[in-house]
Amino acid sequence: MKGYIKTINGPVVIGRGMSQFKLREMVVVGTKKLIGEVISIDGDLGTIQVYEETEGLKRDEEITPTGSPLSVKLGPGMISNMFDGIQRPLDKIRADHGNFMPEGIGLLSLDEEKLWKVSLNVKTGDKVKEGQIFGTVPETEIIEHRLLIPIGVNGTVIKAVENGNYNIEENLIEVKDKDGKIHRVKMYQNWPVRISRPVKERKTIDKLLVTGQRVFDVFFPLAKGGTTAIPGGFGTGKTMTQHQIAKYCDADIIVYIGCGERGNEMTDVLEEFPKLIDPNTGKSLMARTILIANTSNMPVAAREASIYTGVTMAEYFRDQGYHVALMADSTSRWAEALREISGRLEEMPAEEGYPAYLPSRIAQFYERAGYVSTFSGKDGSVTLIGAVSPAGGDFSEPVTENTKRFVNVFLALDKELAYSRHYPAINWNNSYSGYTSRLEDYYDMRLDGDLMGLRSKFLDLLHQETKLNEIVMLVGEDVLPDDQRLVLEICRVLKVGFLQQNAFNKIDTFVPLEKQYEMLNTIDILYESGKSAIAKSIPISKVRDSSIYGEVINMKYDIENDQLQKFVTLNNKIRDFYSNLEVKYGG
Repeated sequence: MKGYIKTINGPVVIGRGMSQFKLREMVVVGTKKLIGEVISIDGDLGTIQVYEETEGLKRDEEITPTGSPLSVKLGPGMISNMFDGIQRPLDKIRADHGNFMPEGIGLLSLDEEKLWKVSLNVKTGDKVKEGQIFGTVPETEIIEHRLLIPIGVNGTVIKAVENGNYNIEENLIEVKDKDGKIHRVKMYQNWPVRISRPVKERKTIDKLLVTGQRVFDVFFPLAKGGTTAIPGGFGTGKTMTQHQIAKYCDADIIVYIGCGERGNEMTDVLEEFPKLIDPNTGKSLMARTILIANTSNMPVAAREASIYTGVTMAEYFRDQGYHVALMADSTSRWAEALREISGRLEEMPAEEGYPAYLPSRIAQFYERAGYVSTFSGKDGSVTLIGAVSPAGGDFSEPVTENTKRFVNVFLALDKELAYSRHYPAINWNNSYSGYTSRLEDYYDMRLDGDLMGLRSKFLDLLHQETKLNEIVMLVGEDVLPDDQRLVLEICRVLKVGFLQQNAFNKIDTFVPLEKQYEMLNTIDILYESGKSAIAKSIPISKVRDSSIYGEVINMKYDIENDQLQKFVTLNNKIRDFYSNLEVKYGG
Protein backbone atom coordinates (compact mmCIF):
# COMPACT_ATOMS: atom_id res chain seq x y z
CA MET A 1 0.00 0.00 0.00
CA LYS A 2 1.74 3.14 -1.22
CA GLY A 3 0.79 6.63 -2.26
CA TYR A 4 2.47 8.96 -4.74
CA ILE A 5 3.31 12.66 -4.51
CA LYS A 6 0.92 14.85 -6.51
CA THR A 7 1.81 18.41 -5.36
CA ILE A 8 4.39 19.98 -3.06
CA ASN A 9 3.77 23.27 -1.25
CA GLY A 10 6.58 23.87 1.27
CA PRO A 11 6.07 21.49 4.22
CA VAL A 12 2.63 20.45 2.87
CA VAL A 13 2.59 17.55 0.41
CA ILE A 14 -0.57 16.21 -1.28
CA GLY A 15 -0.45 12.56 -2.33
CA ARG A 16 -2.72 10.39 -4.48
CA GLY A 17 -3.60 6.75 -3.91
CA MET A 18 -3.92 7.34 -0.16
CA SER A 19 -7.49 6.19 0.53
CA GLN A 20 -6.20 3.30 2.67
CA PHE A 21 -3.93 5.51 4.82
CA LYS A 22 -5.04 6.53 8.31
CA LEU A 23 -5.49 10.03 9.70
CA ARG A 24 -2.53 11.16 11.86
CA GLU A 25 -0.47 8.24 10.56
CA MET A 26 3.29 8.75 10.27
CA VAL A 27 4.60 8.27 6.73
CA VAL A 28 7.91 8.24 4.86
CA VAL A 29 7.91 10.65 1.90
CA GLY A 30 9.97 10.33 -1.28
CA THR A 31 13.32 8.78 -2.06
CA LYS A 32 14.89 10.95 0.66
CA LYS A 33 12.66 9.16 3.20
CA LEU A 34 11.44 12.34 4.88
CA ILE A 35 9.28 11.98 7.99
CA GLY A 36 5.69 13.24 7.65
CA GLU A 37 2.22 12.96 9.18
CA VAL A 38 -1.14 12.54 7.42
CA ILE A 39 -3.34 15.46 8.50
CA SER A 40 -6.34 14.98 6.18
CA ILE A 41 -7.75 12.43 3.71
CA ASP A 42 -10.28 13.32 1.02
CA GLY A 43 -11.17 10.35 -1.13
CA ASP A 44 -8.04 9.27 -2.98
CA LEU A 45 -6.06 12.35 -1.95
CA GLY A 46 -4.19 12.75 1.33
CA THR A 47 -2.50 15.81 2.80
CA ILE A 48 0.81 15.30 4.59
CA GLN A 49 2.65 17.63 6.94
CA VAL A 50 6.40 16.99 6.43
CA TYR A 51 8.78 17.51 9.35
CA GLU A 52 11.90 18.08 7.23
CA GLU A 53 12.89 20.36 4.37
CA THR A 54 11.07 19.30 1.20
CA GLU A 55 13.53 20.88 -1.27
CA GLY A 56 14.40 18.36 -4.00
CA LEU A 57 11.21 16.27 -3.71
CA LYS A 58 9.63 15.36 -7.06
CA ARG A 59 6.15 14.43 -8.27
CA ASP A 60 5.26 10.73 -8.32
CA GLU A 61 7.81 9.76 -5.67
CA GLU A 62 6.46 7.15 -3.26
CA ILE A 63 4.75 7.77 0.08
CA THR A 64 5.09 4.79 2.42
CA PRO A 65 2.93 4.31 5.55
CA THR A 66 4.46 3.22 8.85
CA GLY A 67 1.24 1.91 10.42
CA SER A 68 1.54 4.06 13.57
CA PRO A 69 0.82 7.68 14.53
CA LEU A 70 3.56 10.24 15.23
CA SER A 71 4.95 8.90 18.49
CA VAL A 72 7.84 9.39 20.88
CA LYS A 73 9.97 6.68 22.43
CA LEU A 74 9.73 7.02 26.22
CA GLY A 75 12.52 5.38 28.18
CA PRO A 76 15.99 5.88 29.74
CA GLY A 77 18.25 8.34 27.93
CA MET A 78 15.90 11.34 27.71
CA ILE A 79 17.22 13.31 30.68
CA SER A 80 20.39 15.41 30.03
CA ASN A 81 19.72 14.95 26.32
CA MET A 82 18.83 17.48 23.62
CA PHE A 83 16.29 16.68 20.91
CA ASP A 84 14.67 18.39 17.97
CA GLY A 85 10.88 18.74 17.62
CA ILE A 86 10.32 15.07 16.71
CA GLN A 87 12.71 13.59 19.30
CA ARG A 88 15.80 13.17 17.16
CA PRO A 89 18.94 13.44 19.37
CA LEU A 90 20.96 16.44 18.18
CA ASP A 91 24.22 15.47 19.89
CA LYS A 92 24.25 12.04 18.19
CA ILE A 93 23.34 13.55 14.81
CA ARG A 94 26.16 16.07 15.16
CA ALA A 95 28.64 13.35 16.07
CA ASP A 96 27.59 11.21 13.06
CA HIS A 97 26.84 13.87 10.42
CA GLY A 98 28.49 17.16 11.47
CA ASN A 99 26.92 20.53 12.25
CA PHE A 100 24.13 20.35 9.64
CA MET A 101 21.28 17.88 9.94
CA PRO A 102 20.95 15.83 6.73
CA GLU A 103 17.57 14.99 5.25
CA GLY A 104 16.12 11.53 5.52
CA ILE A 105 18.12 10.30 8.50
CA GLY A 106 14.95 8.64 9.78
CA LEU A 107 13.26 8.79 13.14
CA LEU A 108 16.21 8.35 15.47
CA SER A 109 15.47 8.79 19.16
CA LEU A 110 16.97 7.01 22.16
CA ASP A 111 20.34 5.25 22.07
CA GLU A 112 19.60 1.57 21.35
CA GLU A 113 23.11 0.31 22.17
CA LYS A 114 23.82 1.94 25.53
CA LEU A 115 23.59 -0.45 28.48
CA TRP A 116 21.53 0.52 31.52
CA LYS A 117 21.69 -1.03 34.99
CA VAL A 118 18.23 -2.56 35.51
CA SER A 119 16.81 -3.60 38.90
CA LEU A 120 13.46 -5.40 38.63
CA ASN A 121 10.99 -5.51 41.51
CA VAL A 122 8.72 -8.19 39.97
CA LYS A 123 9.36 -11.91 39.46
CA THR A 124 7.79 -14.80 37.60
CA GLY A 125 4.25 -15.45 38.83
CA ASP A 126 3.56 -11.89 40.00
CA LYS A 127 0.39 -10.11 38.90
CA VAL A 128 1.01 -6.75 37.24
CA LYS A 129 -1.29 -3.91 36.17
CA GLU A 130 -0.99 -1.11 33.62
CA GLY A 131 1.11 1.82 34.82
CA GLN A 132 2.75 -0.22 37.59
CA ILE A 133 6.47 0.32 38.30
CA PHE A 134 8.20 -3.01 37.56
CA GLY A 135 11.82 -1.89 37.82
CA THR A 136 14.24 1.02 38.10
CA VAL A 137 17.23 2.39 36.19
CA PRO A 138 19.63 5.05 37.58
CA GLU A 139 19.32 7.45 34.62
CA THR A 140 21.33 10.31 36.15
CA GLU A 141 22.90 10.83 39.56
CA ILE A 142 19.68 12.40 40.86
CA ILE A 143 16.88 10.88 38.72
CA GLU A 144 15.86 7.26 39.09
CA HIS A 145 14.03 6.16 35.96
CA ARG A 146 11.03 4.04 36.98
CA LEU A 147 10.08 1.46 34.37
CA LEU A 148 6.32 1.29 33.78
CA ILE A 149 4.06 -1.51 32.57
CA PRO A 150 2.54 -0.11 29.32
CA ILE A 151 -1.05 1.14 29.37
CA GLY A 152 -3.44 -1.67 28.45
CA VAL A 153 -1.19 -4.49 29.72
CA ASN A 154 -2.55 -6.47 32.70
CA GLY A 155 -1.75 -10.05 33.63
CA THR A 156 0.80 -12.45 35.11
CA VAL A 157 4.57 -12.31 34.68
CA ILE A 158 5.64 -15.55 32.97
CA LYS A 159 9.26 -14.59 32.39
CA ALA A 160 11.65 -12.03 33.93
CA VAL A 161 15.36 -11.37 33.34
CA GLU A 162 17.96 -11.25 36.10
CA ASN A 163 19.05 -7.82 37.39
CA GLY A 164 21.91 -6.55 35.26
CA ASN A 165 22.91 -4.34 32.32
CA TYR A 166 20.66 -4.28 29.27
CA ASN A 167 19.96 -2.05 26.27
CA ILE A 168 16.49 -0.60 25.71
CA GLU A 169 15.58 -3.13 22.97
CA GLU A 170 15.89 -6.22 25.15
CA ASN A 171 12.75 -7.84 26.59
CA LEU A 172 12.84 -7.52 30.37
CA ILE A 173 9.62 -9.31 31.28
CA GLU A 174 6.84 -11.18 29.51
CA VAL A 175 3.25 -10.73 30.70
CA LYS A 176 0.41 -13.11 29.86
CA ASP A 177 -3.05 -11.52 29.98
CA LYS A 178 -6.39 -13.22 30.71
CA ASP A 179 -6.93 -13.90 26.99
CA GLY A 180 -3.64 -15.78 26.77
CA LYS A 181 -1.88 -13.07 24.78
CA ILE A 182 1.79 -12.56 25.68
CA HIS A 183 3.13 -8.98 25.96
CA ARG A 184 6.91 -8.49 25.82
CA VAL A 185 7.79 -5.47 27.93
CA LYS A 186 10.96 -3.52 27.17
CA MET A 187 12.64 -0.65 28.92
CA TYR A 188 10.79 1.88 26.76
CA GLN A 189 7.31 2.38 25.35
CA ASN A 190 5.98 4.33 22.36
CA TRP A 191 3.21 6.87 22.85
CA PRO A 192 1.31 9.05 20.28
CA VAL A 193 2.22 12.68 21.02
CA ARG A 194 -1.23 14.13 20.36
CA ILE A 195 -2.99 11.87 22.89
CA SER A 196 -2.61 12.68 26.60
CA ARG A 197 -1.54 9.80 28.82
CA PRO A 198 -4.32 8.50 31.12
CA VAL A 199 -4.29 9.03 34.88
CA LYS A 200 -6.08 7.37 37.80
CA GLU A 201 -7.47 10.58 39.31
CA ARG A 202 -7.05 14.34 38.97
CA LYS A 203 -6.41 15.98 42.33
CA THR A 204 -6.93 19.48 43.73
CA ILE A 205 -4.10 21.88 42.90
CA ASP A 206 -3.05 23.23 46.30
CA LYS A 207 0.79 23.10 46.49
CA LEU A 208 3.06 26.00 45.63
CA LEU A 209 5.67 25.60 42.90
CA VAL A 210 8.49 27.30 44.83
CA THR A 211 10.65 29.33 42.43
CA GLY A 212 12.72 31.44 44.83
CA GLN A 213 11.53 34.53 42.91
CA ARG A 214 9.71 36.87 45.30
CA VAL A 215 7.26 38.38 42.82
CA PHE A 216 6.04 34.86 41.95
CA ASP A 217 6.09 33.05 45.29
CA VAL A 218 4.35 35.87 47.17
CA PHE A 219 2.39 38.08 44.78
CA PHE A 220 1.53 35.83 41.79
CA PRO A 221 2.12 32.24 42.94
CA LEU A 222 2.52 29.33 40.52
CA ALA A 223 1.10 25.97 41.63
CA LYS A 224 2.33 22.45 40.97
CA GLY A 225 0.13 21.08 38.21
CA GLY A 226 -1.00 24.57 37.22
CA THR A 227 -0.89 26.63 34.02
CA THR A 228 0.99 29.88 33.53
CA ALA A 229 1.41 32.33 30.66
CA ILE A 230 4.27 34.84 30.47
CA PRO A 231 3.41 37.35 27.71
CA GLY A 232 5.71 40.21 26.81
CA GLY A 233 7.16 42.15 23.91
CA PHE A 234 10.70 41.85 22.58
CA GLY A 235 13.35 42.46 25.25
CA THR A 236 11.04 42.32 28.27
CA GLY A 237 12.66 39.19 29.69
CA LYS A 238 10.42 36.21 28.81
CA THR A 239 13.31 33.84 28.21
CA MET A 240 15.26 35.12 31.22
CA THR A 241 12.20 34.67 33.45
CA GLN A 242 11.69 31.11 32.22
CA HIS A 243 15.39 30.38 32.76
CA GLN A 244 15.14 31.54 36.38
CA ILE A 245 12.06 29.38 37.00
CA ALA A 246 13.71 26.38 35.30
CA LYS A 247 16.90 26.80 37.33
CA TYR A 248 15.39 27.22 40.76
CA CYS A 249 11.84 25.83 40.93
CA ASP A 250 11.35 22.77 43.14
CA ALA A 251 10.07 20.53 40.32
CA ASP A 252 11.89 17.20 40.04
CA ILE A 253 12.35 17.40 36.26
CA ILE A 254 12.48 20.30 33.79
CA VAL A 255 11.42 19.99 30.13
CA TYR A 256 12.58 23.10 28.24
CA ILE A 257 11.18 23.58 24.72
CA GLY A 258 12.81 26.20 22.51
CA CYS A 259 9.87 26.39 20.12
CA GLY A 260 10.82 28.59 17.20
CA GLU A 261 13.10 30.90 19.20
CA ARG A 262 16.49 32.06 17.91
CA GLY A 263 19.35 29.56 17.95
CA ASN A 264 21.52 31.74 20.17
CA GLU A 265 18.90 31.59 22.95
CA MET A 266 19.08 27.79 22.99
CA THR A 267 22.88 28.03 22.82
CA ASP A 268 22.70 30.17 25.95
CA VAL A 269 20.65 27.45 27.66
CA LEU A 270 23.11 24.77 26.55
CA GLU A 271 26.14 26.70 27.78
CA GLU A 272 24.59 27.91 31.02
CA PHE A 273 22.59 24.97 32.38
CA PRO A 274 25.46 22.43 32.71
CA LYS A 275 27.47 24.98 34.75
CA LEU A 276 24.62 25.72 37.14
CA ILE A 277 24.35 23.93 40.45
CA ASP A 278 20.79 23.01 41.35
CA PRO A 279 20.09 24.48 44.84
CA ASN A 280 17.66 21.63 45.56
CA THR A 281 20.14 18.79 44.88
CA GLY A 282 23.65 20.30 44.79
CA LYS A 283 24.21 18.62 41.38
CA SER A 284 24.31 19.97 37.80
CA LEU A 285 20.98 21.32 36.59
CA MET A 286 21.26 19.24 33.38
CA ALA A 287 20.97 16.07 35.51
CA ARG A 288 17.22 16.76 35.71
CA THR A 289 16.62 18.61 32.41
CA ILE A 290 15.39 17.61 28.93
CA LEU A 291 15.99 20.15 26.14
CA ILE A 292 13.97 20.31 22.93
CA ALA A 293 15.67 22.74 20.56
CA ASN A 294 13.43 23.52 17.64
CA THR A 295 14.88 26.85 16.57
CA SER A 296 13.44 29.35 14.12
CA ASN A 297 15.46 28.05 11.14
CA MET A 298 14.18 24.47 11.56
CA PRO A 299 11.16 23.26 9.54
CA VAL A 300 7.98 24.98 10.63
CA ALA A 301 5.99 21.73 10.87
CA ALA A 302 8.44 20.25 13.39
CA ARG A 303 8.02 23.42 15.43
CA GLU A 304 4.34 22.57 15.73
CA ALA A 305 5.17 19.00 16.82
CA SER A 306 7.75 20.07 19.43
CA ILE A 307 5.05 21.25 21.89
CA TYR A 308 3.36 17.83 21.80
CA THR A 309 6.67 15.97 22.02
CA GLY A 310 7.66 17.92 25.14
CA VAL A 311 4.35 17.57 26.97
CA THR A 312 4.23 13.79 26.26
CA MET A 313 7.69 13.40 27.80
CA ALA A 314 6.52 15.43 30.80
CA GLU A 315 3.45 13.22 31.24
CA TYR A 316 5.63 10.09 31.14
CA PHE A 317 7.77 11.27 34.06
CA ARG A 318 4.64 12.43 35.86
CA ASP A 319 3.33 8.87 35.60
CA GLN A 320 6.49 7.71 37.40
CA GLY A 321 5.56 9.94 40.35
CA TYR A 322 7.67 13.00 39.53
CA HIS A 323 6.72 16.67 39.54
CA VAL A 324 7.58 18.09 36.11
CA ALA A 325 7.76 21.73 35.00
CA LEU A 326 7.56 22.36 31.26
CA MET A 327 8.78 25.65 29.76
CA ALA A 328 7.51 26.43 26.25
CA ASP A 329 9.42 29.33 24.70
CA SER A 330 7.38 30.46 22.93
CA THR A 331 3.83 29.31 22.18
CA SER A 332 3.46 32.24 19.74
CA ARG A 333 5.98 30.58 17.39
CA TRP A 334 3.94 27.39 17.63
CA ALA A 335 0.78 29.35 16.74
CA GLU A 336 2.64 30.94 13.80
CA ALA A 337 3.50 27.43 12.58
CA LEU A 338 -0.21 26.55 12.76
CA ARG A 339 -0.98 29.73 10.80
CA GLU A 340 1.54 28.95 8.08
CA ILE A 341 0.40 25.37 7.59
CA SER A 342 -3.25 26.45 7.68
CA GLY A 343 -2.50 29.01 4.98
CA ARG A 344 -0.81 26.43 2.78
CA LEU A 345 -3.87 24.18 3.24
CA GLU A 346 -6.02 27.12 2.03
CA GLU A 347 -8.23 26.99 5.12
CA MET A 348 -10.52 29.90 5.94
CA PRO A 349 -8.49 32.23 8.18
CA ALA A 350 -9.80 33.77 11.40
CA GLU A 351 -8.46 36.85 13.23
CA GLU A 352 -5.04 38.05 11.99
CA GLY A 353 -4.75 35.04 9.71
CA TYR A 354 -4.62 32.45 12.48
CA PRO A 355 -6.75 29.32 11.93
CA ALA A 356 -10.22 29.24 13.46
CA TYR A 357 -9.19 26.24 15.62
CA LEU A 358 -6.37 28.16 17.38
CA PRO A 359 -8.31 28.47 20.70
CA SER A 360 -9.06 24.74 20.83
CA ARG A 361 -5.41 23.84 20.11
CA ILE A 362 -4.20 26.14 22.90
CA ALA A 363 -6.83 24.66 25.25
CA GLN A 364 -5.79 21.09 24.35
CA PHE A 365 -2.19 21.92 25.24
CA TYR A 366 -2.87 23.59 28.59
CA GLU A 367 -5.42 20.99 29.73
CA ARG A 368 -2.60 18.42 29.79
CA ALA A 369 -1.32 20.10 32.95
CA GLY A 370 -2.51 18.81 36.31
CA TYR A 371 -1.75 17.32 39.72
CA VAL A 372 -2.74 13.66 39.52
CA SER A 373 -2.78 10.29 41.21
CA THR A 374 -1.12 7.90 38.75
CA PHE A 375 -1.55 4.20 38.02
CA SER A 376 1.86 3.64 39.64
CA GLY A 377 0.32 4.56 43.02
CA LYS A 378 2.28 7.80 43.30
CA ASP A 379 1.26 11.43 42.94
CA GLY A 380 2.78 13.43 40.11
CA SER A 381 2.22 16.70 38.31
CA VAL A 382 2.86 18.55 35.07
CA THR A 383 3.13 22.34 35.36
CA LEU A 384 2.91 24.19 32.03
CA ILE A 385 4.62 27.58 31.73
CA GLY A 386 4.27 29.10 28.27
CA ALA A 387 5.87 32.30 27.07
CA VAL A 388 3.83 34.36 24.60
CA SER A 389 5.46 36.83 22.19
CA PRO A 390 2.83 39.36 21.05
CA ALA A 391 4.12 41.65 18.31
CA GLY A 392 4.93 45.05 19.79
CA GLY A 393 3.76 43.90 23.22
CA ASP A 394 0.11 44.12 22.11
CA PHE A 395 -1.78 41.83 24.50
CA SER A 396 -4.99 42.11 22.47
CA GLU A 397 -3.63 39.89 19.67
CA PRO A 398 -5.24 36.41 19.26
CA VAL A 399 -2.54 34.17 20.82
CA THR A 400 -2.31 36.21 24.05
CA GLU A 401 -6.07 36.67 24.30
CA ASN A 402 -6.82 32.97 23.81
CA THR A 403 -4.01 31.87 26.11
CA LYS A 404 -5.43 34.14 28.81
CA ARG A 405 -8.72 32.23 28.58
CA PHE A 406 -7.11 28.90 29.49
CA VAL A 407 -4.40 29.67 32.07
CA ASN A 408 -4.75 30.45 35.77
CA VAL A 409 -1.62 32.57 36.17
CA PHE A 410 -0.98 35.55 33.88
CA LEU A 411 2.42 37.21 34.35
CA ALA A 412 2.34 40.33 32.17
CA LEU A 413 5.82 41.61 31.36
CA ASP A 414 6.13 45.37 31.07
CA LYS A 415 8.34 47.17 28.54
CA GLU A 416 8.86 50.23 30.74
CA LEU A 417 9.94 48.15 33.73
CA ALA A 418 12.32 46.12 31.56
CA TYR A 419 13.88 49.20 29.99
CA SER A 420 14.39 50.70 33.46
CA ARG A 421 16.27 47.49 34.41
CA HIS A 422 13.59 46.30 36.82
CA TYR A 423 13.68 42.49 36.58
CA PRO A 424 11.60 40.37 36.68
CA ALA A 425 9.63 43.00 34.73
CA ILE A 426 6.24 41.75 35.99
CA ASN A 427 3.57 44.45 35.85
CA TRP A 428 1.71 44.10 39.17
CA ASN A 429 -1.36 45.91 37.85
CA ASN A 430 -1.93 43.61 34.84
CA SER A 431 -0.83 40.27 36.32
CA TYR A 432 -2.87 37.85 38.40
CA SER A 433 -2.82 34.35 39.89
CA GLY A 434 -5.92 32.21 40.27
CA TYR A 435 -4.21 29.97 42.82
CA THR A 436 -3.83 32.34 45.79
CA SER A 437 -7.00 31.20 47.58
CA ARG A 438 -6.15 27.52 47.04
CA LEU A 439 -2.64 28.02 48.46
CA GLU A 440 -3.66 29.74 51.71
CA ASP A 441 -3.47 26.49 53.70
CA TYR A 442 -0.02 25.79 52.20
CA TYR A 443 1.29 29.19 53.32
CA ASP A 444 -0.26 28.76 56.78
CA MET A 445 1.45 25.39 57.25
CA ARG A 446 4.80 26.59 55.88
CA LEU A 447 5.06 29.98 57.62
CA ASP A 448 4.31 31.39 61.07
CA GLY A 449 2.91 34.73 59.88
CA ASP A 450 0.03 35.85 57.66
CA LEU A 451 1.76 36.13 54.29
CA MET A 452 -1.49 36.34 52.33
CA GLY A 453 -2.66 39.24 54.52
CA LEU A 454 0.57 41.14 53.81
CA ARG A 455 0.26 40.33 50.11
CA SER A 456 -3.25 41.84 49.92
CA LYS A 457 -2.13 44.90 51.88
CA PHE A 458 0.83 45.67 49.63
CA LEU A 459 -1.04 44.98 46.38
CA ASP A 460 -3.58 47.54 47.58
CA LEU A 461 -0.74 50.02 48.27
CA LEU A 462 0.68 49.44 44.77
CA HIS A 463 -2.74 50.19 43.23
CA GLN A 464 -2.98 53.33 45.38
CA GLU A 465 0.48 54.37 44.19
CA THR A 466 -0.59 54.05 40.53
CA LYS A 467 -3.45 56.52 41.14
CA LEU A 468 -1.27 58.88 43.18
CA ASN A 469 1.40 58.94 40.46
CA GLU A 470 -1.20 60.27 38.02
CA ILE A 471 -1.78 63.22 40.39
CA VAL A 472 1.97 63.69 40.91
CA MET A 473 2.55 63.90 37.15
CA LEU A 474 -0.03 66.69 36.93
CA VAL A 475 0.70 68.85 40.00
CA GLY A 476 3.81 67.44 41.69
CA GLU A 477 4.37 65.44 44.88
CA ASP A 478 4.51 68.39 47.28
CA VAL A 479 0.74 68.95 47.19
CA LEU A 480 -0.01 65.48 48.57
CA PRO A 481 -0.65 65.03 52.30
CA ASP A 482 2.14 63.27 54.22
CA ASP A 483 0.29 59.96 54.61
CA GLN A 484 -0.04 59.68 50.82
CA ARG A 485 3.58 60.67 50.31
CA LEU A 486 4.48 57.86 52.72
CA VAL A 487 2.57 55.41 50.47
CA LEU A 488 4.74 56.53 47.52
CA GLU A 489 7.92 56.08 49.57
CA ILE A 490 6.97 52.63 50.87
CA CYS A 491 6.04 51.51 47.35
CA ARG A 492 9.48 52.59 46.13
CA VAL A 493 11.04 50.48 48.89
CA LEU A 494 8.77 47.57 47.98
CA LYS A 495 9.59 47.77 44.27
CA VAL A 496 13.36 48.15 44.65
CA GLY A 497 13.85 46.09 47.81
CA PHE A 498 11.38 43.27 47.21
CA LEU A 499 9.89 43.04 43.69
CA GLN A 500 13.20 43.71 41.92
CA GLN A 501 15.53 40.71 42.10
CA ASN A 502 19.14 40.33 40.95
CA ALA A 503 19.72 37.05 39.09
CA PHE A 504 23.49 37.62 39.15
CA ASN A 505 23.79 38.01 42.92
CA LYS A 506 24.46 34.69 44.67
CA ILE A 507 22.26 35.66 47.67
CA ASP A 508 19.42 37.30 45.76
CA THR A 509 19.09 34.94 42.79
CA PHE A 510 17.19 32.37 44.87
CA VAL A 511 15.34 33.36 48.06
CA PRO A 512 13.59 30.78 50.29
CA LEU A 513 9.97 31.44 51.19
CA GLU A 514 10.79 32.04 54.88
CA LYS A 515 13.13 34.90 53.99
CA GLN A 516 10.58 36.34 51.55
CA TYR A 517 8.05 36.55 54.39
CA GLU A 518 10.57 38.19 56.75
CA MET A 519 11.46 40.79 54.09
CA LEU A 520 7.83 41.68 53.48
CA ASN A 521 7.17 41.79 57.22
CA THR A 522 10.10 44.22 57.69
CA ILE A 523 8.70 46.54 55.00
CA ASP A 524 5.33 46.33 56.77
CA ILE A 525 6.95 47.33 60.10
CA LEU A 526 8.62 50.27 58.32
CA TYR A 527 5.25 51.33 56.87
CA GLU A 528 3.25 50.99 60.09
CA SER A 529 5.95 52.78 62.14
CA GLY A 530 6.07 55.62 59.61
CA LYS A 531 2.27 55.86 59.51
CA SER A 532 2.13 56.07 63.32
CA ALA A 533 4.75 58.84 63.30
CA ILE A 534 2.88 60.86 60.65
CA ALA A 535 -0.36 60.50 62.65
CA LYS A 536 1.52 62.29 65.46
CA SER A 537 2.33 65.22 63.12
CA ILE A 538 5.98 64.30 62.55
CA PRO A 539 7.01 65.68 59.12
CA ILE A 540 7.58 63.25 56.25
CA SER A 541 11.14 64.58 55.79
CA LYS A 542 12.02 63.11 59.22
CA VAL A 543 9.97 59.94 58.79
CA ARG A 544 11.70 59.18 55.49
CA ASP A 545 15.15 58.57 56.93
CA SER A 546 17.61 57.65 54.18
CA SER A 547 19.79 55.36 56.34
CA ILE A 548 16.84 53.30 57.65
CA TYR A 549 15.25 53.10 54.20
CA GLY A 550 18.62 52.15 52.68
CA GLU A 551 19.07 49.30 55.17
CA VAL A 552 15.60 47.94 54.38
CA ILE A 553 16.24 48.06 50.62
CA ASN A 554 19.65 46.38 50.99
CA MET A 555 18.45 43.62 53.32
CA LYS A 556 18.09 41.34 50.28
CA TYR A 557 21.90 41.48 49.86
CA ASP A 558 23.01 42.03 53.46
CA ILE A 559 21.06 39.21 55.13
CA GLU A 560 22.06 35.72 54.02
CA ASN A 561 19.29 33.25 53.23
CA ASP A 562 20.15 31.15 56.29
CA GLN A 563 20.60 34.08 58.74
CA LEU A 564 16.97 35.02 59.33
CA GLN A 565 17.69 35.99 62.95
CA LYS A 566 19.21 39.22 61.60
CA PHE A 567 15.70 40.37 60.70
CA VAL A 568 14.91 40.61 64.44
CA THR A 569 17.80 43.07 64.85
CA LEU A 570 16.72 45.11 61.82
CA ASN A 571 13.07 45.20 62.94
CA ASN A 572 14.06 46.35 66.44
CA LYS A 573 16.26 49.04 64.92
CA ILE A 574 13.30 50.36 62.88
CA ARG A 575 11.00 50.39 65.93
CA ASP A 576 13.64 52.07 68.12
CA PHE A 577 14.28 54.78 65.51
CA TYR A 578 10.60 55.73 65.26
CA SER A 579 10.08 55.49 69.05
CA ASN A 580 12.95 57.94 69.55
CA LEU A 581 11.54 60.16 66.80
CA GLU A 582 8.15 60.28 68.54
CA VAL A 583 9.81 61.09 71.88
CA LYS A 584 11.85 63.83 70.23
CA TYR A 585 8.70 65.40 68.79
CA GLY A 586 6.83 65.16 72.11
CA GLY A 587 4.89 61.96 71.36
